[in-house]
Amino acid sequence: MRVFAKYIATIATVITVLSTSGVVMAQSASNKTVPAGNAQLHLSYAPLVRGAAPAVVNIYTAKTVSVRRFAPLFNDPFFQQFFGRQLKRSVPGPKKKVQNSLGSGVIVSSDGTIVTNHHVIEGAEEIKVVLSDRREFEAVIVGTDERTDLAVLKIKSPDNDFSFLELNNSDKLEVGDLVLAIGNPFGVGQTVTSGIVSALARTRVGVSDLGSFIQTDAAINPGNSGGALIGMDGKLVGINTAIFSKSGGSMGIGFAIPSNMVSSVVSAIQTGGRAVRPWFGASGQAVSADIASSIGFERPMGVMISNVFDGGPAKRAGIRRGDVILNMDGHEVQNPQDLRFRIATLSPGGSVDILIWRDGRKKKILLPLESPPEIPPKNETILKGRNPVAGVLAANLSPALADELGLSMSNINGVIILKIVKKSNAANFGFAPGDIFKEINGQSVSSVSGLLRILKTPSKLWRITIDRGGREMSMAIKS
Repeated sequence: MRVFAKYIATIATVITVLSTSGVVMAQSASNKTVPAGNAQLHLSYAPLVRGAAPAVVNIYTAKTVSVRRFAPLFNDPFFQQFFGRQLKRSVPGPKKKVQNSLGSGVIVSSDGTIVTNHHVIEGAEEIKVVLSDRREFEAVIVGTDERTDLAVLKIKSPDNDFSFLELNNSDKLEVGDLVLAIGNPFGVGQTVTSGIVSALARTRVGVSDLGSFIQTDAAINPGNSGGALIGMDGKLVGINTAIFSKSGGSMGIGFAIPSNMVSSVVSAIQTGGRAVRPWFGASGQAVSADIASSIGFERPMGVMISNVFDGGPAKRAGIRRGDVILNMDGHEVQNPQDLRFRIATLSPGGSVDILIWRDGRKKKILLPLESPPEIPPKNETILKGRNPVAGVLAANLSPALADELGLSMSNINGVIILKIVKKSNAANFGFAPGDIFKEINGQSVSSVSGLLRILKTPSKLWRITIDRGGREMSMAIKS
């Protein structure tokens, strides 16, 4: 026991000497440190908050919705059978109601440009922003990008000196870095919470197909959506967008869109009114443990290419089936979602370096960054006539439309259903937006014009095959 006590005393002496002499106890290669003594433990985030808070706004939206005055039972056909037309005459129609919602946003330039989540302002007819000093302004939508759940707003004001947050390079973040979340949770007013970066490149969040999210344990609650996630330099590293919760409140698992994606979307919307991402022209699957073992990898990593589109950038760059994408623009690629994210943060024009694995060796390839072409043209057409698909708004698939809709490379040709008219034949027979026509009455469907020719021939029995979410479905419908 005496020896143990002497050992503890020695340790305490060493710690005291180190702390009083100003020696940093732990230091990484990037000069990030843990507190070296009691004085550092009393440091405050207040200076960071004072600098960042004026650039974080509360967003209030309003939109008109239709609400039924009576229970849904009155719409039941079985119930109506007993009361007939008298019920329809006595039941009033839908009532118009103004629905309000709230969220947060971040001013990213002195002219009052704001970034927020698409779902915060979706369908909004009026948008009001409230600054931290309680000034209120109307705002207009500059553009939105549903695939990344981002939207760009502009404050309606002649002022050009709004406080704003600079965007940092989110690729420099490391797990364990300290971060602050600023927003308007539950509408209580601007609130600041602290935490760390719990994980990076989270792709299975379910918010968007282009997501590679920052995970943090800083408390994020409803109303925080669109708010700021800042680093210890006071710059923006992410836009808070989602939480994992079983109760509706924070459980220490929140997700933010990385600032590099934010920067790409804002730049694209300000330049062309919408986000246009480069077209890769290939698709693949994550390298599993079995695949890694078969090709000589020490661990699973990268994306193995399984499909290359003829005439696309990947094909012209020399990428083949069986190649494994290891790295893009200096960043490791772990899975297809990671690959899509990396491509989405780039802008059309120029090229990007890709590191691949082929025939047991690493090889560098230069991929041209090009906008996806709309070939063939959409040719949007509403289908009519005495057939099961009457009421469908159909369009020709192209790389541009497939990219816009977030479809995989396997579904880049054919005719897709964009919308369906309510109470139409197509709606009654269960067709849905996103369905892709493959075959009708034994004839392949490759274009809208070809589909119209097929539908001109009357038929007593329609045999239709569609692709729904990657699965083929066939049906036989009597006319």
